[in-house]
Amino acid sequence: MNSFDNTINRRNTGSVKWDFMQQKLGLEGTDLLPMWVSDYDFQAPQQVLDRLAQDVSHGIFGYSERQDDYYQAAIDWFKNQHQTEIKREWITTVHGVLPGIAMALQMLTQVNDQIVIQSPGYGSFRKIIELNDRKVLNNPLIESGGHYQLDFAHLEDCFASGAKALIFCNPHNPTGRVWSEQEIMQVAELCQKHDVWLISDEIWSDLTLAPNAFHSTLNLPKALTDKLIVATAASKTFGLSSLRISNFIIRNPELKNQFVRRLDAHGMDCYNSLSMSAATTAYQECDAWLAELKQYLQGNIETLHGFLKAELPYVRFVRPQATYLAWLDCRAMNISDAELEQKLIGAGIVPSMGCAFGEEGTGFIRLNLGCPAEVLEDALTRLKKALSINIV
Repeated sequence: MNSFDNTINRRNTGSVKWDFMQQKLGLEGTDLLPMWVSDYDFQAPQQVLDRLAQDVSHGIFGYSERQDDYYQAAIDWFKNQHQTEIKREWITTVHGVLPGIAMALQMLTQVNDQIVIQSPGYGSFRKIIELNDRKVLNNPLIESGGHYQLDFAHLEDCFASGAKALIFCNPHNPTGRVWSEQEIMQVAELCQKHDVWLISDEIWSDLTLAPNAFHSTLNLPKALTDKLIVATAASKTFGLSSLRISNFIIRNPELKNQFVRRLDAHGMDCYNSLSMSAATTAYQECDAWLAELKQYLQGNIETLHGFLKAELPYVRFVRPQATYLAWLDCRAMNISDAELEQKLIGAGIVPSMGCAFGEEGTGFIRLNLGCPAEVLEDALTRLKKALSINIV
């Protein structure tokens, strides 16, 4: 049996996905199956578990600093996985991608400045913009038959209206779209033309699925990178979401120094030794684990695709090019988001509702496929119960 088939009880472990549905979503019931928060129901790689056990057995948890092997592991990972050359002096680390993006917005923009996001999109981007007293400027993606494209004409209008920054999700959550080199180049050229900061969240890059190829903004010509900040992490890749350390990669040395100063101003100059150990080991030793994982995720995607085709053909699903997230179009049911959610909860399944990703997500749901096949089969049984209708 594949190790990813192991079903592990995560209840009563402080898991947001499994233990906090009542506090976060207002939902009660121990029989609910959570398919919402985007973390795995798989154990982390054994090499990581062994390294953490070794660190814990040492028994001393004093102040820690990033060691040479962390930086070199990240550099080697980018080169081997993404054919991307990065230099140590470009890298700093933050306790999570979202905190780093929030600090970048504080540093680069002013209160009431407009920040562009693309929807349907990750709801926390909107949250950190608004909580930092900036204004969201939406550049909706163009959807046709379940396929998503960037609306460059509207994006330029956003920039021309005075927007100061773009938060660019590459690959894209929730649609699973992997942007092409040409698309990334066009985004960067528009940012340069209109003097807009480009903040590229590339946390999903390692989970690009064959035969698709990931293209990092770090591979842009140097002339297009003066106002570029790139965020990545090992957390999504290896199931380390609570062991938070993210890489913020900035080619412009003045911008990098300014960002490090901002981190120091927030007192973020001490680092979690377990997070660093986990990420370093994952980068150094766990490429084979990742390859097996992506094959497993592809299997889950195909299981879902076949199920929908046979049982719920009016629910549209286009296989994601990256991530382990399924973006399901339920608009053919002609019901409201509230009614859709009620049907799902009534059947005991808890997805992320598409409307949480912006107006363009109305009528959609997002399912987390980062789970054992047995759990997915349970989810599909519940999904059929929730969404079976007679289309008139």
